[in-house]
Amino acid sequence: MKILILCTGNSCRSQMAHGFLQSFDDKLYVRSAGTHPAEHINPMAVSVMKEAGIDISDHIPVDVENYIDEPWDYVITVCSNADATCPSFKGRVGKRLHIGFDDPSKLSGTESYVTGEFRRVRDEIKNAFARFYLSEIKKVELPHCTCE
Repeated sequence: MKILILCTGNSCRSQMAHGFLQSFDDKLYVRSAGTHPAEHINPMAVSVMKEAGIDISDHIPVDVENYIDEPWDYVITVCSNADATCPSFKGRVGKRLHIGFDDPSKLSGTESYVTGEFRRVRDEIKNAFARFYLSEIKKVELPHCTCE
């Protein structure tokens, strides 16, 4: 199973999603990329992922053009900009999904506030990709929320 996760900078949200998804199943071929990749991964993303027991410190931002010719079972965008500007893939794409998250790297404020927001987004990514993994990859039927 080949999964590509896209964001704009490929420095934060897509890298966290990549880390979580790979941790769920090391048999998956997971890559992440950006439509306009940053120079390096966001240090706060590395830090909050370490807190969750996942080391993404060796990840580097990659341009989506590196993967454009490959076939993918899933291409998943995690930010609205990447969703809107997702390129047309020359290779086959089984399913294209959007699972969006706030961008904690754009925040300013106290260190405590910014760190808290990175943790919040990290946890949202973990939960959303766990649901994706269970429902799409493992084909486990999950209960629907009847919350208001």
